Amino acid sequence: MEKPIVRDVFFLKQKSTRVTADDLAQVQDLIDTFRAHRSHCAGMAGNMIGYAKRMIIAAEGDMTAVMLNPVITQKKKPFEAEEGCLSLSGTRKTVRYREITVTWEDLSFRKHTKKFSGWFAQILQHEIDHLDGIII
Repeated sequence: MEKPIVRDVFFLKQKSTRVTADDLAQVQDLIDTFRAHRSHCAGMAGNMIGYAKRMIIAAEGDMTAVMLNPVITQKKKPFEAEEGCLSLSGTRKTVRYREITVTWEDLSFRKHTKKFSGWFAQILQHEIDHLDGIII
């Protein structure tokens, strides 16, 4: 079910908790809400729709990834970026990394680790920051 986008900075600054099998309906809400905003959104985190759970969705082109309990385990090649967010007005400058390694679980709670680079890596960093209560 599509959910409204949360703009409450106090809520967005709270750290998200681990996703379990009991949260899969909320994961589906995240997928549905992202699809509704896909034309102007590259990624979304659970807290952006009111669920303080470690779940994100990100897309680039035809590739879409749903990640549960993601953690960035390595960062390389920092650069300055400027980003916007559905939950916040305007854009902000931040430091991102051109190459990252992420460990996460899929919808069946199987663990994965993969290196990402470029735009997709930047999207993942933005969404994982949300899970950690970091607002740029």
